[in-house]
Amino acid sequence: MSDPSVAALTARPSLGVTALGTYAPERVVPNSEFETRMDTTAEWIESRTGIRERRFAGPDQYTSDLGVLAVRDLLRRDPDALREVDAVICATVSPDALMPSTAALIAMQVGLVGAAAFDLSTACSGFVYGLSVAQGLILAGSARRVLVVGAEALSKIVDPNDRNTAILFGDGAGAAVVGPVPDGYGFQEFVLGADGNGGASLYLRCVAPRLPGGFEMSQSVGMNGREVFKFAVRVLGESGTQALAKSGLTSADVDWVIPHQANVRIIEAAMERFGLPMSKATVNLDRYGNTSSATVPLVMREAIDDGRIQDGQQLLLIAFGGGLSWVAGTMKWWAGAPSLHSRTPEEVGAWA
Repeated sequence: MSDPSVAALTARPSLGVTALGTYAPERVVPNSEFETRMDTTAEWIESRTGIRERRFAGPDQYTSDLGVLAVRDLLRRDPDALREVDAVICATVSPDALMPSTAALIAMQVGLVGAAAFDLSTACSGFVYGLSVAQGLILAGSARRVLVVGAEALSKIVDPNDRNTAILFGDGAGAAVVGPVPDGYGFQEFVLGADGNGGASLYLRCVAPRLPGGFEMSQSVGMNGREVFKFAVRVLGESGTQALAKSGLTSADVDWVIPHQANVRIIEAAMERFGLPMSKATVNLDRYGNTSSATVPLVMREAIDDGRIQDGQQLLLIAFGGGLSWVAGTMKWWAGAPSLHSRTPEEVGAWA
C-alpha cells in the first residue's frame, strides 16, 4: 500500500504562464523592399513562405531594448506581474553581447536587479525551452517565479542580400512570467532535444571559424533551407506526438496548436501529421515573419487578445531551431490573471 505522505511529497505543483506581454518594432518591411536588391518578387516570397511583411528594429534598437519593451507591455496589462520574480531567462540568438547576458540587461531595466539572470541559446526553440527551464527552477526550489523573455534583433545578424535568409527573418519580443496556477491548469509535459549533426544547416558564427568536422561558417546567419524544412516537418510531428502521449492526450484533445512561425508550409505539414485542420493552428507569420524565439509569445498574445485562446483550453506548443533543436509542450490554459484576458477590438487597438 502506498504511503500518502510520500505521494504528497512527490506531487507536482501546478505551474504555468501567469502574465504575458509582447513588442514588435514600428518599422514594417514589406516583401517589395527586397525586389530592388535581389532576384525575387514579393509574390514569390509569399508563395514560398507565407510571409508578406516583417518588422525591423531601429538603427539604435537592440535585443535588450525589445525585451524590455515586451516586459513593459506585460506590466501595462498587469502592474503586479513581476512580484516574486527572482530569476530571468532570455532566449535569444542575437544577444546584445556574450557578456553581460541580455537577461541581466533586461532585469536591470525592469526592476529585477539581484535576480538570477542568464541567456538560453536554442534559436527558435528558445522561448518554449525557457518555459520548461523556468518550471524546473521553480520545482527545484531555486526560484519562486521566473520571467522568460524571447527576444530577437535578427535584422542585425543576417546578410541583407542573402535570399536564403533575409526574406525570412524579423525582429520582436515576448515576455512571460511562469509561476503557480490553480490545480488542473498549467504545464503538463515537455519534450526537448537537439542534434548537433545538423549544425551546418542553420548556424551563426561566433568564436570558431568552423564547426567540428570542418564546416566553414560565414559571418552572418547561414541556412540550408531544404535540410531545415525536412528536419522541421519531421521533428515537429514527432515531438508534438510525444508530448501529447506523455500527457495522456491525443490530437483530438487539442484546442489550439501554437507553432513556431517559420514557414506556413511547415505548419501545414505538421498539422497534417497531427490530423488537425489548419483552423486549429495560430498563425501570424504573414505579418511578422520568423522572429525566432519571439514567434510563440507573439502569436499566443494575438490569439488571446482576439478571443481565440480561452480559459481551460488545451494547448500544444511546438518549435524547432538551430542546434538543430526541437521542443514541444502541453498546457491547459489559465486565463485568470489580468494580462491573460481576451480584449475587445477597441482595447486591442489601444495596446498596439
